[in-house]
Amino acid sequence: VQLVESGGGLVQAGGSLRLSCAASGFTIDDRAIGWFRQAPGKEREGLSCIDGSDGSTYYASSVKGRFTTSSDNAINTVYLQMNSLKPEDTAVYYCAARLSMPGTGNWDDEGEYTYWGQGTQVTVSS
Repeated sequence: VQLVESGGGLVQAGGSLRLSCAASGFTIDDRAIGWFRQAPGKEREGLSCIDGSDGSTYYASSVKGRFTTSSDNAINTVYLQMNSLKPEDTAVYYCAARLSMPGTGNWDDEGEYTYWGQGTQVTVSS
């Protein structure tokens, strides 16, 4: 089982990036994939989650309206489209997979996620 993130980089404030999370060893159809980030000196933060079985999505209030998660089940890949980026979005971004169904109250519970990618750095300059 492997999750590989890509698409990170340096962008100016107000810009956009699209992160990809390519999964192997399982199909995302019966998993939920979450996106998390960790900034230096801060705790890891849940950003979004997509239920691969029905496409339901969940978002943190800090990114709702700016970030969108989607999936292409045909190529076993999940995306995080990030728009209107701010310097405070600078962090290492991770995707993670869980078997249990996400819900409104627990989609960002890190303990529910079994597999994690290695992370990709996103830096937003002011």
